Amino acid sequence: MRRSFRPAIAAGFLVASLAASAQPVADVIDIPYTRFTLPNGLTVVVNEDHKAPVVAVSVWYHVGSADEPTGKTGFAHLFEHLMFSGSEHRKGTYFEPFERVGATDMNGTTWFDRTNYFQTVPTTALDMALWMESDRMGHLLGAIGQEELDTQRGVVQNEKRQGENRPYGRVYENILLNAFPANHPYQHSTIGSMEDLEAASLDDVKQWFRDYYGATNTTLVLAGDITPDVAREKALKFFGDIPAGPPVPRQQAWAAPRTTSTRGTQQDHVAQTRIYRTWNMPTLSDADAPLLELAGSVLGGGKTSRLYQRLVYQDKLVDDVSAGAQAFNLAGLFMLTADVKNGVEPAKVEAVIAEEWAKFLAEGPTADELERAKTGITSGFVRGLEKVGGFGGKATILAEGQVYRGDPAAYKTDLARIEAATLASVKAAANRWLAKGDYTLTVVPAKPDADLAAEDKAVKGLPAAEGKPAPVAPAKAEYRTVASDLDRTQGLPKVTAFPDLSFPKVQRGKLKNGIEVVLAERHTIPVTQIQLQFDAGYAADQGRKLGTASFTAAMLDEGTQTLDSIEVAKRKERLGARIGGGAGLDSSSIGLNALNGQLKPSLELFADVVRNPAFREADVDRIRAQWLAGIAQEKTQPNSLAMRSLPPLLYGAGHAYGIPFTGSGTEEAIRSLTPADLAAFHRDFYRPDNARIIVAGDTSLEAIIPELDRVFGDWQAPSGAIPKKNIATVKAQAKPRVFLIDRKDSPQSLIMAGLLAPSTRAPEYLEVQTANGAFGGTFTSRLNMNLREDKRWAYGASSMIQDAIGQRPLMMYASVQTDKTAESAAEVLKEVRQIAGDKPLTQAEIDKIKEQRVRALPGAYEATSAVLTALVGNQLYGRPDDYVATLKQKLEGLDDAKVQATAKALYRADALTWVIVGDLSKIEQPVRDLKLGEVKVIDADGKVLR
Repeated sequence: MRRSFRPAIAAGFLVASLAASAQPVADVIDIPYTRFTLPNGLTVVVNEDHKAPVVAVSVWYHVGSADEPTGKTGFAHLFEHLMFSGSEHRKGTYFEPFERVGATDMNGTTWFDRTNYFQTVPTTALDMALWMESDRMGHLLGAIGQEELDTQRGVVQNEKRQGENRPYGRVYENILLNAFPANHPYQHSTIGSMEDLEAASLDDVKQWFRDYYGATNTTLVLAGDITPDVAREKALKFFGDIPAGPPVPRQQAWAAPRTTSTRGTQQDHVAQTRIYRTWNMPTLSDADAPLLELAGSVLGGGKTSRLYQRLVYQDKLVDDVSAGAQAFNLAGLFMLTADVKNGVEPAKVEAVIAEEWAKFLAEGPTADELERAKTGITSGFVRGLEKVGGFGGKATILAEGQVYRGDPAAYKTDLARIEAATLASVKAAANRWLAKGDYTLTVVPAKPDADLAAEDKAVKGLPAAEGKPAPVAPAKAEYRTVASDLDRTQGLPKVTAFPDLSFPKVQRGKLKNGIEVVLAERHTIPVTQIQLQFDAGYAADQGRKLGTASFTAAMLDEGTQTLDSIEVAKRKERLGARIGGGAGLDSSSIGLNALNGQLKPSLELFADVVRNPAFREADVDRIRAQWLAGIAQEKTQPNSLAMRSLPPLLYGAGHAYGIPFTGSGTEEAIRSLTPADLAAFHRDFYRPDNARIIVAGDTSLEAIIPELDRVFGDWQAPSGAIPKKNIATVKAQAKPRVFLIDRKDSPQSLIMAGLLAPSTRAPEYLEVQTANGAFGGTFTSRLNMNLREDKRWAYGASSMIQDAIGQRPLMMYASVQTDKTAESAAEVLKEVRQIAGDKPLTQAEIDKIKEQRVRALPGAYEATSAVLTALVGNQLYGRPDDYVATLKQKLEGLDDAKVQATAKALYRADALTWVIVGDLSKIEQPVRDLKLGEVKVIDADGKVLR
C-alpha cells in the first residue's frame, strides 16, 4: 500500500470545448451525485455511470498522520496496512478474493488528513466488495494479534527503508521539520520514525481503531454501474449495523506562515546538487490556493515558465527547475526544486531565482501566461472523468470534497476560482504567501565518510509556536445502528456471474499515401487519442550510438523547421493538447491526445512535429545536458542501476537488446550524438512506409480519415530502404552468475535475477503470463507472499516479463533489508527451484490467475488510453483485431498441464543471472557464501572490478 500526494487542484476541465459556452465553467462541468447519511452517521456519495459494468468502491476515513500524538508517528499508515491483514469473519490477506473477481485500481493510501481504501470491481462482485470493506470496518479487533502487527510493522519499516534508499528520498522529512513548528500536525512525515513504529503495541493500534474507524468518521463513495436506490439499500445492509464511534474533534486550519528565511544542507547519494525552496501556504479550501497554483504554473510549470526559460534556456545553470503548490486540509506548501548543473555554484542559481521571483512579485503574470496556466491546470479534468475509481477518478474527486470540505462538488468552487482569476488577484496572492519566510534545503552529493543517519537525527526542526487553533468538536447528534439480516458466519457473498467485456470493434482504413489507420471508437469524453507507431525502438540503436532512438523521440517536439522549441510548447498549452514521443524495445512512437474542440489545429501541430523536426544544435545541446544528468541519476538509483546492468548480461554484447533498458544509452554515446545523427535516424525510421496510425476515442473512421489525410496524406517516403534490425536468438546461460554493485550505506539491497523467456509473439504467450502471474505477478503470488507477508524482509517482491519481439527478459526483483540480503536471495532461488521442480503450480494457483485475468477485463479497458494501448500491442506483436474480444475464451481454454510444463521450462535456476545492488561491506561475503554462482563485482557501467 502506498502513500500519495494530493494534487492541489483536482485536475482541471475542458477549456477548449467550452469556449463557445456563455455558462460559467463550473456549471458546465458536472459530476452528478446523490448524497445521504445512514442512521449510524456513515456518509454515502453515489455517482451513477453505466458506461462500463464496474463500480468503484472508495472508503475514506477522516484520519491521517496529522492526528498522531507525539511518540506515535506512523500509526495511521501502519494501521492502513493492518486493515489488509484479514478481519474477524475472513482470515488471510485482503487481496485474495479481489484478485479472484478481477478487481482493478485496488490499493490503500495514507496522507496527512485521511486514510482511504479503494477498488474497482465488476458490478456482480459489488456485494463481495462491500462485505469485505464493512467486515474490516466493523469487525477487525478480533483479527488483529501480535503476529499481524509484527508482520505489517516489518513491511512498513521496509517501505520506509525503500523510500530513503532512493536519491533525495530523505528530503520531505527534513522539509516538514523546517516548514512547520513542532506543535503543528504536519511537522512529521506520514511514514513515521523507526523508533515509534518499533514501539507500537497491540493496545495502541486497537485504540487507534476504536478512536477513528467509526461510522461517523467515514465516507463511502460508490461510482459507476449502480443507482442511488441500490446504493442506499446495500450501504444499509452491509454498513448499517456498525457503531457510530466516538466523536472526533476536528483540527483546524493553521498555515503557520514564517516571516524569516532559514536554510539547511543535506548530504545524499545523489549525482548532482538539488535546491529545494518552500513557503507555507493556506489550505485547499482557501480562495488563494488555486491562485497560487496558477502562480506556480507561470513560475515553474514547464519549459515555457519563467524559471525554466531563464535558468535552463538562457543562463544554462540548471538541468531542470519546477515550482508548484501543494494544498492540504490544514495548510499547504509551495515548493520550488532546481537541479544544479555540475560545476555551477548553487549560490549563483539562487541569485537568479531570487531575481525572477522579485520580478514576478512586482509585476505578476502576463495575460498570455495566465491564460496558458489556466488551460494547463484545468485541461485534464474531463480526461480524468473517464475513470470511476483509482487514484484520481470520479470517486476520488467526490470523496475528497466531502471529507475535507463537506461538499462532494467542492471541485466546482476550485474551477470557478480558476476561471475568475485575474492578473491582479494572482499577483496579490503570490505577495501574500511567497514574499518571505522560505526554507531553502540544498542537497549535495555525500562525502565518502558521511554518516547520513546521524545527519538526519541532528535535524531538530522548528520549535513550537503560538497561534495553533484548538480542535473543534462536532455538533452533538444522535446516531443509531440498524440491525442487518446479513449472516457473516456464512462467509463471503458468492460471485457466480461476471459481466462480459465490451471492447469497441476495431476498424481499418488507409490514407492517400497508403498509411494504415486502425481505429477503436470510444464516445465517453470529447477527446481523441492518436499514436503513430514506427518499427524502430532501442533495438534500432544497433550499429548506432546507444540512446539514439530515445533521444530522437524526445527531440521531436523540441522545435520544427518553422517553430522553435518554446513556440511548440506554447501552442500545445493553448490548445490543451498533449504531444510527446517515446521509444520501447521494438518500436518508436509519438502520440497526440487532443480535445475535440481543437482537433484540427492540434493535428496540424502534431504533423509538423512528426514530419519536420529541426534538431537545432542549441536544443540538442540543452537536451544532451539533461540526458547526461539523467544517466548520472540512474546510476544512483538501485532499480535503474540494475535495469542498466542486467540486460547486457542477459543478452550479451552486440545484441540489439543487450543495452540499458532505461533506453537512455551511455554517457559516451550521448556526448557524441550530433544533429546529423538524429536527422539520419528520423529519415531512416520516421517515414510513412514504416508507420501505422492508431486512433482511439470520440471519433469515427469517416470523420478522422479526412483530417489525417489533410496533414499526413501527402507525406512521401525517402528513396532508401528501411534499415533491418537483427534480433538474434540467445542460448540460455550454461551456469548461474552473480554480479554485485556497491552502493555504500544502502539501508536495503536490490536483488534482481534474470532469465530469458519466449517472445511475446510465441504461441505459448498466455501460458507464460499465467505462470509468471502465479510466481510473482500478483500480490498473492508465491514470491511476494514469501518475502513480504511471511518473512517481512521486503515491502514487496515481484517478477515481470517485458514484452518483446525477440526473447523476453524475465526479471525477479525485491528491495530487501540489508541484513537479510543473502537470506532473501536464497528464498528467491528456492521459489525458482520449487516451481520448476518438486512444487509445481497447482490447479488452484493456475485457476486463480486465469479467473483474475478474465474477470478484470471490463475494468482493465475502462479508459480510452487502455484501448489505445491494446491496439498498439496488437499491431506490434501481430495479433488479430479481435484479440482482446476473444481473450476470455483463450484464457479459459488454457490447459493446466501446459501451463505447468511452461513454468518448468521457464524457471531455470541453473541459468539465472543475478544483479545485487547494496552495501558490499555488509552483503558481499554472505552472498558469496550462498554459492549462487560465480561472483563478480562490477561498477555502474558494467565493468568488472574484481
